[in-house]
Amino acid sequence: MAKMLSERGIAVLSGLAKGIDTQAHTAALEAGGRTVRVIGSGLRRIYPKENSSLAERIAESGGLVSQFWLDSPPTTYSFPRRNVTMSGMGQGTVVIEASKTSGAKLQARLAIEHGKKVFLLRHLVTEQTWAQRYLTKPGVTEVKNVQDIISQLDTVDRIRLKTEVAQQLSLGL
Repeated sequence: MAKMLSERGIAVLSGLAKGIDTQAHTAALEAGGRTVRVIGSGLRRIYPKENSSLAERIAESGGLVSQFWLDSPPTTYSFPRRNVTMSGMGQGTVVIEASKTSGAKLQARLAIEHGKKVFLLRHLVTEQTWAQRYLTKPGVTEVKNVQDIISQLDTVDRIRLKTEVAQQLSLGL
């Protein structure tokens, strides 16, 4: 999914955790796309350590983002806080796999709360009752392919227009 989104010019945001996050970043880079790592530690405390070289590759063509002090260690509370930041940065959240207690489920809930789009893969909806409940919420869509996602994303021009309108509103106060 990350490879196909990257090939279509969509930047991939993820957390560089072991497993699917690592795969998403790697696929985006291999497709020549941009990827952003939003981390649950300080920028000088790459976690997990085995992804340090991947973090450097991401920094060359994308970015590393952290809301924590440079030397902050990873903690159990920092990862959910990272998900808040990640949700706010993107147009939406694509959930590939997630158990009822996973960070990806939390990410989806936060995206809903932020008024962002949430894309749940079809197999997830058939296997997880939480995903079925989320489908009843505004902005949540079951998807079967990349085109289902892309068709619902704003274009760069539309985002610029929204930004200009928001700036005009704030300057008018």
